Amino acid sequence: MTSTPTVQTSGPNKAPNILLVMADQLAAPALPAYGHRQVLAPHLDTLARQAVVFDSAYCNFPICAPSRFSMLSGRLPHAIEAYDNASEFPAATPTMAHYLRHAGYRTILCGKMHFIGPDQLHGYEERLTTDIYPADFAWTPDWTKGPGHRPTGVSMRPVVESGPCIRSMQIDYDDEVEYRAVQRLHDLARAPEQQPFFMTVSFTHPHPPFVAPQRHWDLYPHEAIEPPRVGEIAYEDLDEHSRWLYVAHAQNLYTVTPEHVRNARHAYFAMISYVDEKIGSVLRTLKETGLADDTVVVFAGDHGEMLGERGMWFKQCFFEWSARVPLMVSMPRRFQPARVAAHVSLVDLLPTFLDLASEARRVEAVDALDGRSLLPLLTGTEDGAQGNPARTVISEYSSEGVCAASRMVRQGRHKYIFTRGLPPLLFDLQADPDELDNLAGRPEWAEVEAALHQRLVQDWEPEGVHQRILASQRRRLFLAEVTGSSSLYPNWAYQPFTDESKRFIRGSGAAGPTSVKARARFPYVEPVKPDR
Repeated sequence: MTSTPTVQTSGPNKAPNILLVMADQLAAPALPAYGHRQVLAPHLDTLARQAVVFDSAYCNFPICAPSRFSMLSGRLPHAIEAYDNASEFPAATPTMAHYLRHAGYRTILCGKMHFIGPDQLHGYEERLTTDIYPADFAWTPDWTKGPGHRPTGVSMRPVVESGPCIRSMQIDYDDEVEYRAVQRLHDLARAPEQQPFFMTVSFTHPHPPFVAPQRHWDLYPHEAIEPPRVGEIAYEDLDEHSRWLYVAHAQNLYTVTPEHVRNARHAYFAMISYVDEKIGSVLRTLKETGLADDTVVVFAGDHGEMLGERGMWFKQCFFEWSARVPLMVSMPRRFQPARVAAHVSLVDLLPTFLDLASEARRVEAVDALDGRSLLPLLTGTEDGAQGNPARTVISEYSSEGVCAASRMVRQGRHKYIFTRGLPPLLFDLQADPDELDNLAGRPEWAEVEAALHQRLVQDWEPEGVHQRILASQRRRLFLAEVTGSSSLYPNWAYQPFTDESKRFIRGSGAAGPTSVKARARFPYVEPVKPDR
């Protein structure tokens, strides 16, 4: 049952700080806040108890870069030509960072965002870390080579090699993200003139490979790890899109045993516990510095992870474990904690932030946005039920692993999936939450299918989209070939810079080192004057 949020009226009426915290490849069904019985994520549990939790939130593209570009711009991926993990995010595309900066916010990015192209800021004034993945065209898909073409080298190795570790590249990265984010929050607390702020903290866990620190691995008894709810589906019984992914993920080249599945799931659970600690550290700092009361905290994932459900892994499809993401919005002084069942998606965040920022300075979007503000759902002025007709979600896919563009419509109790050239899929998620009974093509469901198909093609023409994607791939494959063979290869990877000329103590100055150290103390303590 959906509980109804009510607005909180206490506190000053001013534009709040906004802290957007993200986890990579975190499936909503894997979190205890969404009903998982084994995963340990105490900090996210605490946040959920203090938040408006969206039970039916979706990404708009189930792979990293296009999902994030779409979220930042408030527009559906194909509208901004975000076709795959090597699509350039143009500098001319306004983002939530641009809009909030225009509204007077300090805009800061810490962690992964997977920008492709020479613009590595996209409206953020500061970027505290580099990215973890390439910023060039190297990962451009080539549909003409079929689903077995794997520009990223994806395979079942992360599954069959899963287990505990002492250190990993992702631990290196997320340890740095945590440190930089915590330090910057302390700096913001000591510099009220830099408020309001919009800060994005984006971790790369629990993205595969499935390896986790031993301490987090040991939180879970190995033999107790639950298997997937839906077991492996035979290749001949898969839909064609899933068959493409079977080949794309090299499942035809590796033998995956039940113990491999258990190891990978064990590691994924442990990785969630690891990143939960990092998120807890950031939120604890927000509270300790006194910033929490004036800050809206938004927690989201960029897409999910199939984690062996149906025998499938990773993402790139529209099944619930791949496309549904956690989404929580917390500011208890303003929004009553609640659960909302209405369908929402990541493109709804930008218009939500514009509504929040309008208390300082009204900023109008310069492009037509595809999302709708969540503020009416947060305050209880809009129906939060699943059947809310105003809340329809669109998600798209056209990256590696497939050979044609796909689109999904989530409306009411139904999910409709269409891939150019393939038979459609239609599921009634209320009666069939595991998406095992395809209703498409059945006479008794013809009316529902026709209505959803009409919505799907309302602003999306499959053949035209398909041809534009092929043309984009040809251009970028050509450019990757030319620049990749050059000694002047354009490396767009972000290089973070810290101005060390103004940190710590630099020269005695008029006040001397004692005064400099005193100003860095938080909370600030007025200097004690000498007795004589």
